[in-house]
Amino acid sequence: MSESGSGNTMRERVGNRRDRIRLYILLNLDRRVLTGALTGGMFLVFLIAGAYSVPPFRMYMRSMGPTRYLFQAFVGALITGLTLVVTINQLVLSQELGPLGSQRERMNGAMGFRGDVEDVLGSVSPPEPEAFLQALIDNSRERAQTLQETVSENPNDDLVKYTNQITNDIIENAEVVTDQLENRNFGEYAVVKAALDYNYSYKIYQVQRLRDKYADDLSDEELYLLIDLLKIFTFFGSAREHIKTLYFQWELVDLSRGIIYSSIPAIAVTGTIALYLAPASFSGITFGIDNLIWIVSAGTAIGTFPFFFLSTYILRLATIAKRTLAIGPFILRGSERSSEIEWE
Repeated sequence: MSESGSGNTMRERVGNRRDRIRLYILLNLDRRVLTGALTGGMFLVFLIAGAYSVPPFRMYMRSMGPTRYLFQAFVGALITGLTLVVTINQLVLSQELGPLGSQRERMNGAMGFRGDVEDVLGSVSPPEPEAFLQALIDNSRERAQTLQETVSENPNDDLVKYTNQITNDIIENAEVVTDQLENRNFGEYAVVKAALDYNYSYKIYQVQRLRDKYADDLSDEELYLLIDLLKIFTFFGSAREHIKTLYFQWELVDLSRGIIYSSIPAIAVTGTIALYLAPASFSGITFGIDNLIWIVSAGTAIGTFPFFFLSTYILRLATIAKRTLAIGPFILRGSERSSEIEWE
């Protein structure tokens, strides 16, 4: 936790251990691992329930034939799920399709923003999203160091102390996030995670508070440094939102492909079980459990795999969206607020 009051990284801004575990599962845990864990859990639930079923599952199959109804429903749901892919692709493509005028506006907006950033950076901005974020963060760290050195000569000790507190927080946070961005490529969640770990919203408030509180004690040079630092934070906020949008589109494309790849074999397995599984099929016992229960449990897990795959991706995207609803110096979550925030 930073001395400035509000935590910098997402982990620091989360209140208790239970919320940190929940945040890790929703955001940081590999989606394939989480999907596999949920699918494995579904398999175990059906396996245990079948092993202890009364009457025995094979006898229940002879009298009721429940698997046919279950796996027929799976087939229908999976085919319906494939239509969801079309909707997802339409959502992504709608951002890319448009008349020439709209595309030109997009280009002008992107080039104009890069031009503004390059005026502040004093060099050509990197083309890679992760490097672009890193350049802004490095620049904010450098400007914070310059501000700290300049204000150290100010005769107001309270101003110097408050400035050191703020700039040390900025430098520390920038170094952590820069390390996270090293050797990362766009498309990885690690890039978005690093961007979320840079708590620029609270830093904007801190700098504005410093400028307002000590307006009479700041020299023109110190005031200009504060304004430049605020500029960098506002550029970072805009860049983060744009890169987050690109990441969402990237993930939705991966999601649609994953649903197709997993749904086709799932339809084959569940359809085969619905058509051909009989009470006399797969006779014998393995590890004390009827083989028929193994097959039905595995088929159920395979049938639910696309649903779990969809759920894990949507959970991450929804969590990111909720944690970045506001742009600028707005702090929505109670766990991210600090007792040092003042308002007059």
